[in-house]
Amino acid sequence: MLRCEDREKELSGFEPQTTNNRMELTAALVGLSILKEPCRVTLTSDSQYLSKGITEWMPKWKKNGWRSANKKPVKNRDLWQALDTLCSSHQITWKWVKGHAGHAENERCDILANQAVDLAVIGNND
Repeated sequence: MLRCEDREKELSGFEPQTTNNRMELTAALVGLSILKEPCRVTLTSDSQYLSKGITEWMPKWKKNGWRSANKKPVKNRDLWQALDTLCSSHQITWKWVKGHAGHAENERCDILANQAVDLAVIGNND
């Protein structure tokens, strides 16, 4: 869900054979890629993987050649690098919220995500 003043835009999608973490990263990527000019953005997510990854872990990964603390390649590197590139165009405040805790926008995003999965499942059964 994107919001600018009194305007809102809802987006959702589905990707087969993926993980929740990849979808969380993809959601952030799609939202940021829609912006037509540099913006001040508050990006809210219930994903600690996304929030901590971008604010805490990514600087260390980059410094270590995209290797994690245990020296293994960073998972989802392709998406993290794309997100890093997009982030450089905007002033982003990253905000984590607890999932399924009554945060209205987060609850709406969960509904949209579930609808996208349901539609994909129905589409695959035709």
